[in-house]
Amino acid sequence: MKLFRMAAVLAVLAGPAFAQDAPHINLLADTPSKTEDEKAADAARDKAYKETLKKIPDAKTSNDPWGGMRSDPPKQPAPKAAASTPKKPKAGTAAN
Repeated sequence: MKLFRMAAVLAVLAGPAFAQDAPHINLLADTPSKTEDEKAADAARDKAYKETLKKIPDAKTSNDPWGGMRSDPPKQPAPKAAASTPKKPKAGTAAN
């Protein structure tokens, strides 16, 4: 029974490996090449598509649907000039 289980496990694990070695078969039939009329129609369609894309204006505004819901980031307070200079001790006080 143990031998049967080992053989089953090996068969399950080896199955995908053998499937990768299968011959490459193309199931799609080769389609005939396009005629000159079809090629011209495709070229005209592509040209019309590109011209239509040129007519679309560039978006200048933000496309953020939640833009109105957000508040502006808090502004940093202006640095105080007096805070950057060391304070002098008052006259009559003892220095530590």
